[in-house]
Amino acid sequence: MDNKNIILGITGGIAAYKSAQLVRDLKRAGADVRVVMTRAAQSFVTPLTFQALSGNPVHTDLLDPQAESAMGHIELARWADRVVVAPLSADCAARLANGLANDLLTTLCLATTAPIVLAPAMNTHMWQNPATRANMALLEQRGCRILGPAIGAQACGETGPGRMLEAAELARLIVTPAAPGCFHGKSVLITAGPTREPLDPVRYLSNRSSGKMGFALAEAAAEIGARVTLICGPCDLPTPPGVQRTDVETALEMHAAVMRDLDGTDVFFGVAAVADYRAKSPAERKIKKCGNNLMLDLVQNPDILAEVAALPKRPFCVGFAAETNDLERHAKQKLAAKAVDLIAANQVGGADCPFESSANALRVFWANGETEIPRNSKHEVARNLLQVVVDRMSEGHEETHRTESA
Repeated sequence: MDNKNIILGITGGIAAYKSAQLVRDLKRAGADVRVVMTRAAQSFVTPLTFQALSGNPVHTDLLDPQAESAMGHIELARWADRVVVAPLSADCAARLANGLANDLLTTLCLATTAPIVLAPAMNTHMWQNPATRANMALLEQRGCRILGPAIGAQACGETGPGRMLEAAELARLIVTPAAPGCFHGKSVLITAGPTREPLDPVRYLSNRSSGKMGFALAEAAAEIGARVTLICGPCDLPTPPGVQRTDVETALEMHAAVMRDLDGTDVFFGVAAVADYRAKSPAERKIKKCGNNLMLDLVQNPDILAEVAALPKRPFCVGFAAETNDLERHAKQKLAAKAVDLIAANQVGGADCPFESSANALRVFWANGETEIPRNSKHEVARNLLQVVVDRMSEGHEETHRTESA
C-alpha cells in the first residue's frame, strides 16, 4: 500500500481498541492513514491515541473551521484512496444503508468515490437481527466490501458472530485486492469435513476427512470478496475470518442446513465427505458383543450434491471426489451422474497422499475439458480452484445451466 491514502473511520464499540493496532499495521504496509472518529467512538478510545499512532490530526467534526472552506468532509473524501470503517457499529451500518449524513464519517462516505471497506462489530443478536442483515446486504449490493465479523466470545458475554476481525487479519485483507472476476459480492455455500452416523450412543459410522480442504476453500473465497457460508461436520479447525459457520454432525443435519441456507447462493461447493448410508434404527443402548458376526441394517442418505444440482434454479455446482484408484474414470462418472458443473478429484490413501495432509493436488473435470492443479498447500490449491470456477462461469456456463434447468 505504498503511498496509498487510507481513511480509517472508527465508530462506537469496545472493538475500537483493535483499531489502534490496525493503524500501525496499515502504516507498516506503506499507507498514509487519517482517522475519523464518531462521538461514540471517543467514549472508548481517545483521539490523541490515534493522532500519535497515525502521525496525523484526528478528524471528529463535520463542520471544521480549520479545514479549507470549512468543508473537511469534501477534502477527506477527495484525499482517500480507500475508506475503511472498523469497527462498524449496527447504528452506523443503518445510517450508511439509508444514506444519512449526520456526522463527519457518514457524510464523507456519501461524498467519496473511493472503495469502502466495512468491518462489522456488534452483539451477536444485533448482527443476526433481520434489520442489520438487510442493511449489510444493501451496503454490499452497493459495492461496499464486508470483512467479517468473526465468531467467538464477546465482551458482553455472548458467543457467536459479531466480533471484529483481529487487526493483523483486517490489514492483510484490506491490502489484498477485492476479488477476481465474478466472485466479489457473490454468495458461496461450502460443505466440509465428515459426517457421523450413530449406530448406538457410543459408536458411529464416519470417514477420515479432516475438513482442511473445505476450510481452505472458505478462507480463500472470503479473501476475494465472496460472502461465504460454511456448513461443516465434526472438525477441530478454527473458523476462517469473515466466514459464517454452521456445525452439524449427521448427513441428515447437513442436508437440512444446506437446503435452509441455499436460497440466493451463487456457487455451491460440495467438499464434505458425506456418509452414503446411516443406520436405519440406531440402538438406544450400547450394542453388546454377541457371536462372531454383527448385521447392520443401513439405509441410504440423501445425495446433497445431486439434489442441489437438480434444482430448477440452481447455483453453479462444484463437487469433490476423493479416489483411491481409477481417479479419472470415477470422477467423470460422478460428473455425469450428479449433473454438476465441475468435479475436483484428488487421490487419497497411501504414503504419497495421506489423509489429514496440509497439501493437495486436484484434477478438475467438466463436460468438455479438464485441468490440473499441481500439489501445493491446500490454501493455494483452493485459490487456483476458485480461478478455474471464475473462468468457467465467465464463459457463460452459469447462465446456460440455469436456463437448461429452468
